[in-house]
Amino acid sequence: MNELDLINQAAITYHPQPAFSSPLSAQEKVDAIAAHFQEIMQILGLDTNHPSLSKTPDRIANMYIHELFRGLDTTSFPDMTYVDNDVIEETQGMILVKGIPVKSTCEHHFVPIIGRAQVAYIPNQLILGLSKINRIVDYFCRRPQLQERLTAQIADCLSILLHTEDVAVVIEAEHFCVTLRGVEHPSSRTLTTCLRGIFHNDPLYKTTLFNNLTT
Repeated sequence: MNELDLINQAAITYHPQPAFSSPLSAQEKVDAIAAHFQEIMQILGLDTNHPSLSKTPDRIANMYIHELFRGLDTTSFPDMTYVDNDVIEETQGMILVKGIPVKSTCEHHFVPIIGRAQVAYIPNQLILGLSKINRIVDYFCRRPQLQERLTAQIADCLSILLHTEDVAVVIEAEHFCVTLRGVEHPSSRTLTTCLRGIFHNDPLYKTTLFNNLTT
């Protein structure tokens, strides 16, 4: 079983996405979503023949399939590159990537989740190319999500790719389902953490991690 299969299996087993495999091609999905969204617009009383609105169903459909929700296509998982840790002798401690953009969509209301992720791990045998961590975060963001699940899926993926339990993922985000609708509290933010291995078991590493997140 290759890495992508392992990652997808982990997502199914540990923190599954409420989704199923569709028999439709990407273009068939676009066509179907555009047709249904046009009906929604018409139900709202919008004139879908107006020049400003006539292409909106197609725009929405393409955005869903090729942008916002492209992470539902497991073949879109990014290519990974590594460096053997034994050739970088000085890399003995924590590797932390801060300020990774989180641009996802709440699966309850289909409105944005916008924030930042902080990802850390202790190298075992492999060191992951730095930009790959950003790409992993973005991959799991590009689907209807819960922030709690997103945090855990990123941690699952890193554990599998790097053969280590010593991973930590912290996400702070604004949920537009809270700030734009419902209670409408624009200052509200949600913080989720997934601390595993040494980050969970060793108070020193946990303290070092959170101290670095505030600097």
